[in-house]
Amino acid sequence: MTATRSVLVLGGTGFLGQHIGAAFTAAGDRVASAARSGPLRIDLATAAPRELAALLDRTRPDVVVNASGRAWRATGREMLEANAEAVGKLAAAVAVLPHRPRLVQLGSVHEYGPGTVGEGTREDQVPAPVTPYGRSKLLGSLAVLDAARTADLNAIVLRLANVCGPGTPRGSLLGMIGERLAGGMRDSRDGAPAELRLAPLHARRDFVDVRDVVDAVLAAAELPAPADRVLNIGSGTAVPMRDLVGLMVTLSGLSIRIVEESGDGTPRTDVEWQQLDITKARRLLGWRPHRGAEESLRDLLAAESARPAEAA
Repeated sequence: MTATRSVLVLGGTGFLGQHIGAAFTAAGDRVASAARSGPLRIDLATAAPRELAALLDRTRPDVVVNASGRAWRATGREMLEANAEAVGKLAAAVAVLPHRPRLVQLGSVHEYGPGTVGEGTREDQVPAPVTPYGRSKLLGSLAVLDAARTADLNAIVLRLANVCGPGTPRGSLLGMIGERLAGGMRDSRDGAPAELRLAPLHARRDFVDVRDVVDAVLAAAELPAPADRVLNIGSGTAVPMRDLVGLMVTLSGLSIRIVEESGDGTPRTDVEWQQLDITKARRLLGWRPHRGAEESLRDLLAAESARPAEAA
C-alpha cells in the first residue's frame, strides 16, 4: 500500500468494528466510523437510501467494511432487518458509486448450517443455515454476491468463524463466562467451589481471534479483483466447547466447578460441529491465524477485568 485510503467502517463502535477501525488507522488510512451511536450516526436497518447515499458521498470511501448487524439479544425480525435487508440497501448504494470502492462484507460460519464431522466446510458447500441468525446472515451475503454478479459490485464476503478475544460481547457464551469469571466468582457458603451452570457443552466449534479477523479484513481490502467472492476465515479446527470453557476457568485462577445442566428437553436448533476449511484464505490473502485459544481467552479475561461493570 503506497497511498492513504479513505475507509468507512459500518458498525464501527461494535466489537469487530472497533478493532478493524483501529487497525486501518494504525496502517495510516483515514477512517470514518459509522454506527447507531458514534462519530457518524446511521442505523443501516432503518436508514433511507438517501441517508446512506449521503453518508457515502460525504466519506467517499475507497474501502467499505460492513461490521454491523445483530446477533445476541435480538429477535428474528431484528436480525433480518440488520443482517439482510440493511445489507441489500448497502450493496445497492455502493454498486452505483462512480469510484467503485471495495466492499468487505463480514459473513458468518452460521450461514453454512451443519458441518460434516471430521471435515472442514469449504466455500462451495451449499449453505443450509438452521438458526434465524444464520439465515439472516446468508441473505445478506447473497445480496452482496448478487450485486457483484449483476451490478459489478467490487465486493468480497468473509465468512467468519465464531470470533473471540479482547472485547468479546457479553451476549455470547464466552463473553458471558468471561464477565462472570472477571467478576471473581466466590466460593459457596459451605466452602465448596462455586458453580458455573451452563447448557450441555457437547458441540465442537471453530473459533478465531478478533485480531486475526482484522488481519484478514486488511488483506481482503487490498486483494486485486477477487475471482473468489467468498473466503472462510477461522482457525480451521473444531474445538470442544467443554475444553474452551475449562481453559477459561483455569486461566481465571478461580476455584470453580462447571455444571452442565440437562435443560428442559427442548430440541437444539444449532449445529454440533463447525470447522472451516481456510485453504482459500491462505492462498489468496496470504493469511493464516496466528493467535491460539489460550492467548485469545487470556486476553479476553484481561480486557473483561478492565471493563466497567455496566458495559455491554
